[in-house]
Amino acid sequence: MEPIIGQIQPDGGSNAPSDMIVDADQNSFATAVIDASMHQPVIVDFWAPWCGPCKTLGPILEKAVKEAGGKVKLVKVNVDENQSLASQLRIQSLPTVYAFYQGRPVDGFAGAQQESQVRSFVQKLAESGGSPGQEQQEAIEHALEQAAGALKAGETGTAQSIYKQVLQLDQKNTAALGGLIRCSLASGDLKSARELYDGLEDDLLKDPEIEAAAAAIELAEQSAQARGDVEDLQDKVAQDPEDLQARFDLALALNAAGQREEACEQLLEIVRRERDWDEGAARQQLVKFFEAWGPKDPVTQSTRRKLSSLLFS
Repeated sequence: MEPIIGQIQPDGGSNAPSDMIVDADQNSFATAVIDASMHQPVIVDFWAPWCGPCKTLGPILEKAVKEAGGKVKLVKVNVDENQSLASQLRIQSLPTVYAFYQGRPVDGFAGAQQESQVRSFVQKLAESGGSPGQEQQEAIEHALEQAAGALKAGETGTAQSIYKQVLQLDQKNTAALGGLIRCSLASGDLKSARELYDGLEDDLLKDPEIEAAAAAIELAEQSAQARGDVEDLQDKVAQDPEDLQARFDLALALNAAGQREEACEQLLEIVRRERDWDEGAARQQLVKFFEAWGPKDPVTQSTRRKLSSLLFS
């Protein structure tokens, strides 16, 4: 499973305002134009200091590009200082403007143009290339889907790698941060999971993704402290079905063993027998399960329905 987001520039890249209009020479042309055009349309303005029409066109181009809000990049090339490059690109008159997208020239014109024509030229390119921010967001969302699928399939290393790539683009992406915590838990590294969570900024802690990750950590810590062996606890419950503490301990042990549905059934049975036992401990534990597993988890959904039926019957 290969993530695709490595192809997208992180925030502060080519679509940042400071990089919207740049100068280039023969050495930087490939990076500034060809490479950058893989992410968004790039307009190249070939000009010279002595060219009167260039002095008129340049500000008009810059204004139109700024109005496009980062959807298009403008690269300015001084032909006098880069004659070899101009010759390679067969620049025969000034000003000459080329537009590149996906590594290829896609449009252009030579000579002075009306401002309305320039604006239309730039807008057309902006629409053809889409929004860099939208492109990045779509790539991130797809990558998060990949990572979640990998984690569910037990491919923890792959999931972890993708989540880290997402965080290179968006350092506060809570889905990726929560995903990394879950990767650590899936690897049995409870200590790293706790350290990741404890290192988060306060403004992230109330996000649902982070709250779910926190619940998963708490659940893992609880499971690590689960008292008793599953078989022993099952025998204990069988001998005395009214021993609700043993039943509660059995639920924790079952969950620690990966038997989530069975764990939920034991907690539901406690609610059936004594709804408010130990100040509602069984219901509270079910809520912890739901928070850790997420609202879309099949076990969460089925158990929620059963719990509602018990509480409102």
